[in-house]
Amino acid sequence: MSNINDAAIKQALQAVIDPNTGRDFVSTRQLKNLRVTGSDVAFDVELGYPAASQIDGLRSALIAAARSVEGVANVSVSVTSKIVAHSAQRGVQLLPGVKNIIAVASGKGGVGKSTTAVNLALALAAEGAAVGIVDADIYGPSQPMMLGITGARPESYDGKTMEPLIGHGIQVMSIGFLVDNDQAMIWRGPMATQALEQLLRQTNWKDLDYLIVDMPPGTGDIQLTLAQKVPLTGAVIVTTPQDIALLDAKKGLKMFEKVSVPILGVVENMAVYCCPNCGHTEHIFGADGGKKMAAEYDIEYLGALPLNLSIRVQTDAGCPTVVAEPDGEIAALYKTVARRIAVKVADKAKDYSSKFPTITVSKGT
Repeated sequence: MSNINDAAIKQALQAVIDPNTGRDFVSTRQLKNLRVTGSDVAFDVELGYPAASQIDGLRSALIAAARSVEGVANVSVSVTSKIVAHSAQRGVQLLPGVKNIIAVASGKGGVGKSTTAVNLALALAAEGAAVGIVDADIYGPSQPMMLGITGARPESYDGKTMEPLIGHGIQVMSIGFLVDNDQAMIWRGPMATQALEQLLRQTNWKDLDYLIVDMPPGTGDIQLTLAQKVPLTGAVIVTTPQDIALLDAKKGLKMFEKVSVPILGVVENMAVYCCPNCGHTEHIFGADGGKKMAAEYDIEYLGALPLNLSIRVQTDAGCPTVVAEPDGEIAALYKTVARRIAVKVADKAKDYSSKFPTITVSKGT
């Protein structure tokens, strides 16, 4: 008869640290269904974020830890991701079919926010999540081009709602699908805001783990209204290391703080240029500006992305880097940043509104 007990297995498994959270799987209660039958051990580990590219490595580490217990022969491990809905601002109507909404914002244009947003959306999808992206830049929609969706119009089966289009496996909605490419949106703020709310709420999003909102640049009326009316789980600030970009990025950060939207972290784009010919590196826009900003405001520094010609070329061609070179070094950087964002979301309080019973009041007879 085996003398292996659950406590010995759990103690061994506590030595395995999740590289994304820095915590073990036992104390965080991610270890599920531990079963010991003779010399055979089986258990499940449930991640709160997508990490398809890391699951094999995690399984191997967990199996090795379990086998370190004397008497253990066979180990069966299942590592899965379960992404749940997390809380948004109070009093904001939730979006059906969407668990978590993440705003990708910048204080100013020209910092590569839309390129970052689309690659992060594709990175989350590559890691195993169901992802959508809404192009919130009414005046300058770019996601149709970036995702290679041209000449398409959203279908409506009921005359009231629209079906999202699909680009590289993610659900997409943009004003760019509804107007001609060369048509200028000469709308005042309230009209643009209303149009965006319709794009968000009249699209039949289909069971999304994450909806990325590619925010328009700036901190004006449209951005503020969006931040107040969209049930945001959190916001990601994109900046370059340049002082003038950081100045505006800080304004964007403050805007979200004022409307009680948590800042998930800062992404530093165009952080370094590496010459493809000689390998020389140059900090064209300055060094570590985003890192210093994150430290100043006590928020997470999610990572740095290079200034690289291929990112621009691939995105302009409708095949962003994460899809064009899925196993490349830059795609790996986007996946790392995307996982860090997902981990920050997973650490937030869960949304229990769907579990509350519906209360109806009727007149007594």
